[in-house]
Amino acid sequence: MKTAIFPGTFDPPTYGHLNIIERARNIFDELHVIVALNKGKNCLFSSDERVEMLKNLTTQWSNVQVNTWDRLIVDYAKNARARILVRGVRNIGDFSYEFDLALMNRGLASDIETVFIPTDPKYFILSSSSIKELALFGGDISTMVPPFVAEAVYERLGNQRNNDN
Repeated sequence: MKTAIFPGTFDPPTYGHLNIIERARNIFDELHVIVALNKGKNCLFSSDERVEMLKNLTTQWSNVQVNTWDRLIVDYAKNARARILVRGVRNIGDFSYEFDLALMNRGLASDIETVFIPTDPKYFILSSSSIKELALFGGDISTMVPPFVAEAVYERLGNQRNNDN
């Protein structure tokens, strides 16, 4: 049985994240989506809120589970008996960052491989930080995140979508 780990901040979960989750879950027998608890990031949503959003978005897939983790992702992988880390990449900048991370993880756990999945082209421009910034100014994020996520983002930012767009 091939188990893979897809770690990320997911603040908020986007259609790009869902694209990677759906494609990875079709490749691997089991996929663990891990909401990383990164103390260095100032998140809009709590880890519990992000887990709930992702569970809601992945409920139809029986081979996907969502958890949180606050230590090295290779340690989670070892505990889950997974040997594969999945990383989504949108562009060369993502690849460069993810490649360095993959080398570091390989140095920490040589039996764990990183698999890069390029995001579907229609999601190349999506990043959680740009979505939050767009929403902050009342921009339309409905094509970037699922409806209930968009509503939560607008509510959290104390903003409503600008209907003049």
